[in-house]
Amino acid sequence: MSLRADAPPATSLRRFGRATRWVHRTTAALMLTCVATAACLYVPQLAELVGRRELMVRIHEWAGLALPVPLLAGLASRALRADLGHLNRFGPHDRRWLRAARRRDRSPGARPAAKFNAGQKIYAAWIAGATLVMLGTGLLMWFTHLTPLMWRTSATFVHDWLALTIGIVLAGHIGMALADPEARRGMRTGSVSREWAEREHPLWRP
Repeated sequence: MSLRADAPPATSLRRFGRATRWVHRTTAALMLTCVATAACLYVPQLAELVGRRELMVRIHEWAGLALPVPLLAGLASRALRADLGHLNRFGPHDRRWLRAARRRDRSPGARPAAKFNAGQKIYAAWIAGATLVMLGTGLLMWFTHLTPLMWRTSATFVHDWLALTIGIVLAGHIGMALADPEARRGMRTGSVSREWAEREHPLWRP
């Protein structure tokens, strides 16, 4: 009898609680909605294919406004707050991880990591900051009657170019996730194999 692909490994560790997984999935859905609707607004071929520009604008605006909501709601979870604490700590082992990553060194012990590695910490900090900037510039663009023309022009410039950057970074994030089935299992089911944890996150103590 075969096991389901998402069944926890026989010797598994609990990596993420339900709240963390819910926040990640909901935020991902909202972010992808923003990216998809932005593409429909700015890429002529997609704009012609989809049509209904006004609807795309409204979906984009409300999805963007909702982006912080899952995280704010998830702060009621102690487990999520603990995960955020792990993401917010940057130690000497993280600098070693980054040096090894720059050298493309994947030898055993070259990339020490606790629950999150240095790359994940930098990505989390960057995407959180970028989301706040996108929210602020988006509001300036939405409420045009409340701000001077120069503010709106600057906000549009920042919003458009940062959106392109976010799209590229998200593509890289998704690509790395696709390359690591065990990491995806951890976010999908909450559990990972002990072998994977010891190899990829040797400093993590569940």
